[in-house]
Amino acid sequence: MFEGIFQPLHLMVILGIVLIVFGPGKLPELGKSLGSGIRDFKKAMTEREEKSEEIIESKKIEL
Repeated sequence: MFEGIFQPLHLMVILGIVLIVFGPGKLPELGKSLGSGIRDFKKAMTEREEKSEEIIESKKIEL
């Protein structure tokens, strides 16, 4: 159904629209904030996974 959505031509058109809307000066700032958001999300997921593993281990000890 969604086969071939992101073909090279489509990606170039999207990049062109982004350049027009944000301008070349804002793109590094936009990329930096996007990368920071992804990094924070991964960190939060890792912390949550570690915390849930600790809870599971503590429940096993109580049994």
